Amino acid sequence: MKNKRKIRNILISLFLASLILGLYTWKIEPHWVQYEQIDLDTKHLPITLDGETLIQISDIHIGNYVDKNFIKETFSEISLMHPAIVVYTGDFVRLVDGKIPIQELGEVMQKAPKGKLQTLAILGNHDYGKGFQDSAAADSITRLLNGYGIKVLRNESTTIEGLQIFGMDDFWGTNFNPVKAMSGYDPSKASIVLCHNPDVADLHVWNNYSGWILSGHTHAGQVRIPFWGSPIIPVTNKKYDQGIKKISGDRTLYINRGLGHSIPIRFNARPEVTIFKLKKIQ
Repeated sequence: MKNKRKIRNILISLFLASLILGLYTWKIEPHWVQYEQIDLDTKHLPITLDGETLIQISDIHIGNYVDKNFIKETFSEISLMHPAIVVYTGDFVRLVDGKIPIQELGEVMQKAPKGKLQTLAILGNHDYGKGFQDSAAADSITRLLNGYGIKVLRNESTTIEGLQIFGMDDFWGTNFNPVKAMSGYDPSKASIVLCHNPDVADLHVWNNYSGWILSGHTHAGQVRIPFWGSPIIPVTNKKYDQGIKKISGDRTLYINRGLGHSIPIRFNARPEVTIFKLKKIQ
């Protein structure tokens, strides 16, 4: 009798623990934003930008899994920080019934945080629609973002008070051309690269670039087992999961965990907004 009671209590405890864990991964962590604060050391940075803030937002995945109000509320919090520069590193949407949710994205991007000096974006694989090969979908998202004052860099660069920012189109999309994107790189100028998929860091396309590369795409696997990591990360180089990675060529890769999600759970991989402080180094 005592053994039966003990087994019953163990089963009840396991059930309750599973229920609590399930609710946490489904309802709490996906909406528990972590604001990472990182110094972005930059060679040749103009003195006018030294100490200014650059905020990275990635992978909002507007669609049928991410709560639009959660994104809007986070956007409002970011706007109160009055950053100098805001960059969006791709995956604005997730397909709904095989279609790009362009109206829903427009509703959310009305609240999009803007930089005092500039607001930039690149596209991610999901922005290319079904099979990541729908150029028309990518073009429609580009037009929408441009309409809200967000400049989309598609294998090109722009200069903000002497800081060059390069933007690569998505690795899995139809318009990936990193050689074109990096053709204007000048090592005597301050530079940052936006590249959605961190696997691109391992390609021989960088034109001797040295500096920071800001990416997203992985969501840190969304489920990370303590002391082991994530069993599923959508990159070839499994070291590219999250955070800062020092890589060859005097480059620093930063992998943002994303604000949204592609499946409606997160565990040990909180959504992220990255607040970079620009710092001039020799």
